[in-house]
Amino acid sequence: MKVFVINCGSSSLKYQLINMVDESVLASGLIERIGMDGSILTHKPEGKDKFIVEQKMENHEVAIKLVLDALVDEKHGVVKSMDEIDAVGHRVLHGGEYFDKSVLITDETMKTIEELIDLGPLHMPANIMGIKSCQNIMPNVPQVATFDTAFHQTIPEHAYIYSIPYEYYEKYKIRKYGFHGTSHKYITERAAFMLGKNVEEVNIVSCHLGNGASLAAIKNGKCIETSMGITPLEGLTMGTRSGDIDPAVIQVLMGKEDINIDQALEILNKKSGVLGISGVSSDFRDIEKAAEEGNHRAQLALDHFTYVVRKYIGAYIGAIGGVDAVVFTAGVGENAPGMRASICKGLEFFGIEVDEEENNMRGKEKDVSKARARVRTFVIPTNEEIVIARDTLELTK
Repeated sequence: MKVFVINCGSSSLKYQLINMVDESVLASGLIERIGMDGSILTHKPEGKDKFIVEQKMENHEVAIKLVLDALVDEKHGVVKSMDEIDAVGHRVLHGGEYFDKSVLITDETMKTIEELIDLGPLHMPANIMGIKSCQNIMPNVPQVATFDTAFHQTIPEHAYIYSIPYEYYEKYKIRKYGFHGTSHKYITERAAFMLGKNVEEVNIVSCHLGNGASLAAIKNGKCIETSMGITPLEGLTMGTRSGDIDPAVIQVLMGKEDINIDQALEILNKKSGVLGISGVSSDFRDIEKAAEEGNHRAQLALDHFTYVVRKYIGAYIGAIGGVDAVVFTAGVGENAPGMRASICKGLEFFGIEVDEEENNMRGKEKDVSKARARVRTFVIPTNEEIVIARDTLELTK
């Protein structure tokens, strides 16, 4: 069985075609600038040369058709016809309180997904466009939705409720939902394997650290707390997002800068985080280079980020009541040994001790703890696509 996994952004589309017999990736790729000038498809078929197409793509349906053409292309393709694609799995940002697991897309579930646009106005319309485009192009192929929020639906009420008048939760479902759930789910399963335990037995803190970043507290294999909230703005300091701040900062910005609420949120979402502190970049590699050259604000951004992550790890160990492992994943978590070491420095009293030599590596699944450490420190490259593909297989086979 072959599953086509799609992740639609507002102007982008990432995809993989996966052979579920052995979970091998037959092809992967990225389309950028959908609906804009300079649209480009970068298609990477397994065992063949990279294939690039530059042409105008007015919408997601045109983009998906172009991807399917590439998949069956005589020279660059990996399947003989679209008939070999058995199912499509879609990454969907928000499942609200309706979805605690992946679902087969029907008219009824689609209606519910559309009702959740208000909870994710930046991402949900693109996710929905991707689903509808595939339905139009492949009307007889089953489609599955996997939600970023689903894994976090086990968070208890006392942890997800906000301390605002309860009526706003009742009327508008304003509460913590959390994101990166597909990544945290994969990390939990791999950590259990590395620990030699069943998933239901593991207690970990999962650290998804990239331009977008979140932590999840996993107790007995289930999420009991996560750092992102009703939107991905809450929690850790990130590449361009502020993370936790005093809400009154918004009022101060609006008054001092004479801006409206949308402009204030634009600042907090796209101009803050380590970019805002450093003034250099939202890319941690650029910030590390600037810090090495003596840039104080760049060093301040790094120190602030590691401090915030360390603080959250300590809090989440307390929430769980002790852990088996702390796990690092995503762009920074997988590829920045210095950042991992800095984050863990000061957590030794929890039993977390990183071995400098073992930690000096990038992008590999590895235990980087000292042999004597009571709590293991793992690096596990995430694989959200395979989680989506597995759920799609299970629901459509």
